Amino acid sequence: MAHPLQLHAYLFSLFIIITTLPPPTTSIRWVSKSLSPNETLISSLCTNPTCIKKASSDYGEMVQDLPFGVLEPSSVSDIALLVKSSYDALVPFKIAARGNGHSVRGQAMAKDGVVVEMRSLNGSSSNNGGIGIRVSWDVSLGFYADVGGEQLWIDVLRTTLDHGLAPVSWTDYLYLSVGGTLSNAGISGQTFRHGPQISNVHELDVLTGKGELVTCSKTINSDLFYGVLGGLGQFGIITRARIVLDKAPNRVKWVRMIYEDFSNFTKDQEHLISILGLDYVEGFLITNNTPANSFFLPSDRSMINSLASEKGILYCLEAAKYYDDQNITTIDEELEMIFTGLSFKSGFIFKKDTTFLEFLNRVRNEELALKAIGQWDVFHPWLNLFVPRSRMMDFNQGVFVEIIQKQSKGSGVFIVYPMNRIMWDDRSSAIIPDEEVFYTVGLLHSTSDIENWSIIEEQNEDILRFCDKSRIEIKQYFPHYIKKVDWMKHFGNKWKVFQEMKDTFDPKMILSPGQRIFTSE
Repeated sequence: MAHPLQLHAYLFSLFIIITTLPPPTTSIRWVSKSLSPNETLISSLCTNPTCIKKASSDYGEMVQDLPFGVLEPSSVSDIALLVKSSYDALVPFKIAARGNGHSVRGQAMAKDGVVVEMRSLNGSSSNNGGIGIRVSWDVSLGFYADVGGEQLWIDVLRTTLDHGLAPVSWTDYLYLSVGGTLSNAGISGQTFRHGPQISNVHELDVLTGKGELVTCSKTINSDLFYGVLGGLGQFGIITRARIVLDKAPNRVKWVRMIYEDFSNFTKDQEHLISILGLDYVEGFLITNNTPANSFFLPSDRSMINSLASEKGILYCLEAAKYYDDQNITTIDEELEMIFTGLSFKSGFIFKKDTTFLEFLNRVRNEELALKAIGQWDVFHPWLNLFVPRSRMMDFNQGVFVEIIQKQSKGSGVFIVYPMNRIMWDDRSSAIIPDEEVFYTVGLLHSTSDIENWSIIEEQNEDILRFCDKSRIEIKQYFPHYIKKVDWMKHFGNKWKVFQEMKDTFDPKMILSPGQRIFTSE
C-alpha cells in the first residue's frame, strides 16, 4: 500500500475535486444500501475485504496488488466521473478496468488505486446504463453488433446466433470480455483467415485518460481507434465495440491428426492456411506431461499416449470446417480433398461432428471439469510468444525438445499454429514479427504447487534467454516486462508513436497501471 502521507494526500485531493463537481446523473452502486445516490464518489468505492481481494488477483494467481477501492458502475458515466476526478485531482490516482479477470500477471490491477469492475455494467439488461448487445444491419457495413466492452464473448455468440449470425474471429476461451481481448488482439484458429478480433471492428467508444468519451473508427479519430486496438488499455477504456458479423453455420467437422515429425507438421499447417477450405487451424504438443485429452476416445487416447511415451513428443494438427444444410451431403468429400497429400501418421486421424456453439465453446467443459477437482483456480505461469516462421525449426529443437520435453518441469496445454501477417492491420498497436507467416506459441502451464510455479518461471526465462542468444526475434503476446528498455524493444519502431499516444490520451498515466509500461525503470 502507499505511504500513509501519500494516501492521505490522494484521498484529500480526490475529496476536494469530487465535492466541487455536480452530482452524477445516475447513482453509483455501492455495497452498503444505506448510502444515498448523492453521496460523493469517494463514498461509493467498495473497500471491504471481499471487493479488495477479488480485485487484487487474477487468473494467473501469481500477482497480488491491493487497490484502495473498487468501483462497481451502473453506467459508463459513472466510470467517466471516476476518471475525470483522477485527472483533475492534485494527486491523480491509478485506474484499471477489469473485465473477467483473466489476465495472468496483474495487468488489470491498480495498486493503491481504483479497479473498475466492468462486469457490473451488465449491459445485457435494459434496466441499467450499459450498452448491451444489439444486432443491426447497414447497407455499407452489412450485419454488425454494437457490444458493451464489459460483455463476454460467450454472450455475444449466443445473442448473435439468435439472429442466425456470429462474429468471424474468436479466442479459444469465450468467457473473456470484449474490451479485454480487443485491448490485446484476440486470436484463435480463425485468425489465419479472418485476422485477429481487432481486425474485425468497425467502430469504438473509448473513455480516455482525460475522462472524455470519444467515438472513433477507421475514418473518425482514427489515431485513437488504431491505438486502442491492441493498445493494452493504455489510451482508454473500451465501452462499446461495433463488431463484424457474418452468417453463422449450423455444424462443424472437427479433425485432429497426429505427427511425429515437426517439419511435416508445420509444412502441412502452412499449406492449410494458404488455401481456401478450412475455417480453423491450430496445433499443440502431446508429451508424457501433456497427454491426449478427452477429444479422443479412451482407446485412441491410450494409443496416442503410448506413442508419445515412445517418441517423447508428438505434434497434433487441429482443423475445422463449418457447414450447414447446403453442404451436408458433400462435407466429408470436401474434407477428404483438402487433406489429400498431408503427411500425418497413417491411421492417426480423428474426427468429430459437433454444433457451431459447442465447438466455439469447447474449453468450457474442460474448465468445469478442472473446477470440479480444484484445478482451475491455480497458478498459471503462462508464456505466449509470436515466433517468425523462418526460425520455427530452431525454436522446436531448442525449446520444445531441449527444454519442454527434456526438462519435463510442467504440464498444461502447449499450443503452436501459424498465422498470415496480411490479415493483421499494421496501424494497430499490436506487435507481431516482421514475416509473412509467423507462429503463435502458447505455453499454458498450470500448477497448484508454489514451488513448481517458481520452477516453471525459471524455465520460461530459460526459453527467453535461448531465443535471445539464438537471435530468434520473438514478440511476446500478453507481454510482460520489468524494464522500460524491454518495452521499447518490444514495440520497436512503434514505440515513439505509442508514447506520443499516451501523452495525448492519458498524459497523467492514470489508466492500466498493471501493464507497467510507463512506470518501469
